[in-house]
Amino acid sequence: MKPSLILWPALALMAWTFLVLVQVPIRRFHAAFKKRVVAQDFKYGESAAVPADVVVPNRVFMNLLEVPVIFYALVAFNLILEHVDQTVLALAWVYVGLRLVHSLIYLTYNHVIHRFAVFAISNFVVLAMIFNLACWLA
Repeated sequence: MKPSLILWPALALMAWTFLVLVQVPIRRFHAAFKKRVVAQDFKYGESAAVPADVVVPNRVFMNLLEVPVIFYALVAFNLILEHVDQTVLALAWVYVGLRLVHSLIYLTYNHVIHRFAVFAISNFVVLAMIFNLACWLA
C-alpha cells in the first residue's frame, strides 16, 4: 500500500477544520449586524453576553484542535515509518468520519449524550491507532 494514502484522511480533517473556522466570523458578524453582540463581547474570547449559536462554532473549532493533534502526529509517524496498511488507513478514515459527525451534532441539534458518545468513540479510535503503531514497533 502506498504510504502517502494516510495523508488523505489528515487533509480531509484539516479541510473540515477550516470549514468550521469559517463559521466563527460568519456567525459573529451576523450576530453583530443583528445587534445581538458588540465587539466588546469578544474582548477576552467570548463573554456570557454572546448567544449560544454564536459560541458553538468557536467551541467546535477548538475541539478540532485538541485530540486531533494526536491524530496528526500518528499520521506523520505512520507515514515516516511507512507503516500504512488497510487497518491504519481504515482507522484514520473512521476517526475523521467520527469527528465530522461530532461537529455536525454540535453545530445542529447539539444533543449532549449523542455528542459525547461520538467523541468518546473517536478517542478510542485514536487509542487503537496508538496501540496499532506500538505493536508494530515492538
